[in-house]
Amino acid sequence: MQNSKTIVVTGASRGIGRAILEKYAQNGWHVVFCSKNADSVAKTTQELTQKYPQSLIDGQVCDMSQKTAVLDFATYCSTNYSNVQILVNNAGVYIPGEISSGNYDDNLEELMQINLYSAYWMGKILIPYMEAKKNGYIVNISSIAGIQAYPNGGSYAVTKFALTGYTKTIREELKTKNIKVIGIYPGATYTDSWSSSDLPAERFVAPQDIADIIFQATSLSNSAVVEDIIIRPQLGDI
Repeated sequence: MQNSKTIVVTGASRGIGRAILEKYAQNGWHVVFCSKNADSVAKTTQELTQKYPQSLIDGQVCDMSQKTAVLDFATYCSTNYSNVQILVNNAGVYIPGEISSGNYDDNLEELMQINLYSAYWMGKILIPYMEAKKNGYIVNISSIAGIQAYPNGGSYAVTKFALTGYTKTIREELKTKNIKVIGIYPGATYTDSWSSSDLPAERFVAPQDIADIIFQATSLSNSAVVEDIIIRPQLGDI
């Protein structure tokens, strides 16, 4: 239906996802996003529509822990938008703890559903869509925890390592089909999960910095790809 350049972002009503929406909307892209909370979806859609009237802002409610809901959202995007050029798998959840602790309810299955399987199922619908057009970007928002284990990372780190493996695998599969796959590995980023910290915002990576990097990485010529980006706070990990 919509022929303008379109980006799809999961889990995007706040934090990194919201910053990505803002960056692309201000540059004239149509943005389609989802979030689990209906009020957040409505508020984000209204705010961005007022701020960026030149862009179409389309927010949908989707529980990324549910396979059927993820497939429905991906199908909605591929059916209603004729020019989806970028998929950003941003949905994620963090639960701290140690896997080896007998008292730790690590919720591995829940974290796998959101942190890995949601990206996998989004790809099942949108990768064939991009293959048919011989064009596209898949951007997976992982974490430093996806390349380096750290204390109290628990099952979160396991799922992010799995997302790293998925990213590398589909990159190899799709490189001859003009679909570029980018892995983003942020350190501590100033989102709601850190807002109650006593540390100043300057001690963290700003979500806007991640959005800026993604925008630049998806603006290259056809002959080049940025494969993996690590972005940490200037003073190191927290």
